[in-house]
Amino acid sequence: MKPHTVVIASDHAGFALKEALKADIAALGFAIDDVGTHSEQSVDYPDFADAAAEKMKTKNDALGVLICGSGIGISIAANRHKHLRAALCHDGLSASLSRRHNDANVLCIGARLTGIDVAKDALKQFLTTEFEGGRHQKRVEKLG
Repeated sequence: MKPHTVVIASDHAGFALKEALKADIAALGFAIDDVGTHSEQSVDYPDFADAAAEKMKTKNDALGVLICGSGIGISIAANRHKHLRAALCHDGLSASLSRRHNDANVLCIGARLTGIDVAKDALKQFLTTEFEGGRHQKRVEKLG
């Protein structure tokens, strides 16, 4: 089943990319739930990973997009939450594989490392790719 909502969040380093990606999310037919940050003023990325995780607890059909400078910190913070499977992706192929093989439900992007066109491709692949199940299902179940 296609999710209806994308929960999106970033820290200050990812703010501009987050804002740029929202139009692409809407164009793909998803509702957007932006849990911050809402400016380039310095903030702590774990707070926004936590806010997205909390929101995704109540929206079982949602996917998430989290952005920080490198994508590393926010992906670590997101993966502390048992109901999230956050994948740091660097291009469309890694984003597609994260959905097909790992049933990732959160895309993480590093705004300082990923160009806008590559980020948009990764986003599109992530949001339009379904989990394959099959031989991958038992592996995903072992994740927790």
